[in-house]
Amino acid sequence: MVYMSFLKNLFSHKGQEDASQSLALEEFPELYEGMALDIVSSDGKLLFTARLTAFSQDGLTLERMPGCLAFTICPVGSAVSIRGYNRRFNSFNLSATVQESSRIIFRVSNLTAQRVTNQRLTFRLPMNIPASLYRQDDERFSRPEKCTLVDLSTSGACVESEYIHPEDEVLRVRFKLKDYPTMTFLGQIVRGGEFNDSGMYRYGILFAQLSEDELTSLTRTLYNLQTDSRKEWNETYP
Repeated sequence: MVYMSFLKNLFSHKGQEDASQSLALEEFPELYEGMALDIVSSDGKLLFTARLTAFSQDGLTLERMPGCLAFTICPVGSAVSIRGYNRRFNSFNLSATVQESSRIIFRVSNLTAQRVTNQRLTFRLPMNIPASLYRQDDERFSRPEKCTLVDLSTSGACVESEYIHPEDEVLRVRFKLKDYPTMTFLGQIVRGGEFNDSGMYRYGILFAQLSEDELTSLTRTLYNLQTDSRKEWNETYP
């Protein structure tokens, strides 16, 4: 796996810079091929999540995540923000200019680091995999409601379903990640609504408080999926 720490001179600009806007070298993110990045419009709307496939001094190239459909087309020359997490689950933001935008590929240039003013409490990993919802009393998992696991964190998940659910409803979320046993979590819907006029509904589900062992196991799994390296976790966190 290829890694790169942005060097300060990649983002140097001619002319005098406002000192209040400058960032220290260590604040630029570490990038690597395959990482998931959120593309956000200038008005703060999440456009899509993509995976990084190439990066250089000239910019970034992103392609579709497994299971994702077509990208939203962005006007060439428009400004976007790029949000992501490094291998330590610290979030970062980059501002960029759209260089190329199609249904399957997205390129940006003119990268500039931005200060993160609202750090998420937990890391959120895009998934886009099949999942199922169950009523709280369906302990035998006999009546599944098919849905999509949009993203996953150590405190909850976002799912997409064609069915309407009320806020505060308690459900079980069940899914299988590659190379891992099937996971089931009891959770409560804390927010929801129709997504992009698609006829589908997205729900934020807060998991019931996990035990220390459960939390460690889930954190380890997310780390391994993010870095695609089980060995690295064991070497870093024996």
